[in-house]
Amino acid sequence: MEILNLSLPATNRFASNYLEQSVEIQPFFHYRYNDLQEDMKRKQELNNRSFPRKEVARHIEGFMKGFPTSEAVKKSIEKLKQANCLVVIGGQQAGILTGPLFSIHKVISIIKLAEQKERLLGVPVIPVFWIAGEDHDFQEVNHVFVQNQHNVDKWIYPEKVHQKAMVSDIKLNQDLCLSWVKNLIKNFGETEHTNGLLEFAETQISRSTTFVDFFANIIMELFKDYGLLIVDSGNKDFRQLQKEFFTQQIEHHDVITFSLLEQQKQIEKKGFPNTIDANEKAANLFYYDQRFNERILLEYDRENDCFVGKSGAISFTKEELLSLAHDNPAVLSNNVVTRPLMQEWLFPTIAFIAGPGEIAYWAELKLVFEHFHIKMPPIVPRLNITFLDRSIETDLTELNMNLTDVLSRGTKQEEETFLAAIKDQELEQLFSTTIDQLLNHYKLIEMKTEQLDRGLLPMLKKNENYLLKEIHFMKLKLEDTVKLRHDVLLNKYVRVDLALRPDGSPQERIWNIFYYLNQYGPNFIDEIMTGSYEFDGRHKVLKL
Repeated sequence: MEILNLSLPATNRFASNYLEQSVEIQPFFHYRYNDLQEDMKRKQELNNRSFPRKEVARHIEGFMKGFPTSEAVKKSIEKLKQANCLVVIGGQQAGILTGPLFSIHKVISIIKLAEQKERLLGVPVIPVFWIAGEDHDFQEVNHVFVQNQHNVDKWIYPEKVHQKAMVSDIKLNQDLCLSWVKNLIKNFGETEHTNGLLEFAETQISRSTTFVDFFANIIMELFKDYGLLIVDSGNKDFRQLQKEFFTQQIEHHDVITFSLLEQQKQIEKKGFPNTIDANEKAANLFYYDQRFNERILLEYDRENDCFVGKSGAISFTKEELLSLAHDNPAVLSNNVVTRPLMQEWLFPTIAFIAGPGEIAYWAELKLVFEHFHIKMPPIVPRLNITFLDRSIETDLTELNMNLTDVLSRGTKQEEETFLAAIKDQELEQLFSTTIDQLLNHYKLIEMKTEQLDRGLLPMLKKNENYLLKEIHFMKLKLEDTVKLRHDVLLNKYVRVDLALRPDGSPQERIWNIFYYLNQYGPNFIDEIMTGSYEFDGRHKVLKL
């Protein structure tokens, strides 16, 4: 498998500056990434801190018993218990069938970077994937996109979830899911690998009772041989390990919010927009209310000195919230501000793998971390990957198109240029002249109608519009005839766009890994994992 490294801009300006490690953004981070000296400093910092390594390792060992495993997974769990062990960590929501490709790219990034750091630093470094099971936005995880002949279709898992339940708590209807997945895979088109993929999907569904289970079973079956460990932030047992840290968040809630807002002001002064939606009332914690079966964001009511949510429907004093943290931490969960803190208290993180949006919001947390006398880990941009099929590469060559340009903006501009070139100019002029003459004559008719019977003016306008519509219809029909002569070439533009820049978005944000498993078979992931990847901010094109 050949890997091309291309320089492409990130999806947001802040992330582009971060990839360049520009002077503007460096003050918002404690470490530079991809720098061995910085890694050594981070390693020393972690050596001076304490972590609940054995407790976390025991939890992960128990949590992962129900998922596909291997000797490499068992070895990673044993490594985690060691006093000098470090982790590379990153996370994502539990999308159905793993969601868009960038979730898979993030897993690959975590594993590959952990391997590299272990070689460079000479200490155990394990890959950990943090499943955001506590998230309650079901609409973000309940669909995948599939390709029809010319467009992108959104296939939504048909079961409805009306409450703001955590994804970890959403049950999987196995029969409904299996039927939906079978139809989805069949839509990809039958290949020699289709039956095996259907069996693979059926096995993972039969093992799963929740959406998180389904996600975790697929991820572990695909990556178990690489020592990957997983945690689910929505798991109640996992939050038993977080009691002490929830307490600290509650005790320092006002300073956390103040530090965030101050950091955001500094970022704004540099001309960058803020990504975290915050205000002075933010408590940065959720409460899971079983009465409403939903996760409710808490705010601090300064006037009444209490924590409130759902427009005042629930309320806690500070003491009550601290008691919950100690006695029933399962009802508390973090938001985008406190999740990174919780993660850093639990894991000795040598690197956090981040997407473009995550890089921007981590920058807003520097003062929050400093309040607790710890530093943010090196934030390493995840691998941005595009899969390039050989047939699509052939289309690019025939169209004389540059791969970098297509990955940046698609094929629409070139396709429109080509269409303009093949238009029958004489025919265009004839239709243009006809329309101009029609409009001019109808102006004269309108003047006469106004003199004879103003009541007929609406009918006249309707008649004019009808004729214009018919002329336009005929014009399109003749244009279609011209296009049909170049149908083979025009379809190449469509194929390239759908493969590399579907719906105007990067491939990794639209397509799902199951399409590629259907095309290339069960060894597809192993083939990708044989590649050598540099975490240098460049875009990786994998020729398949």
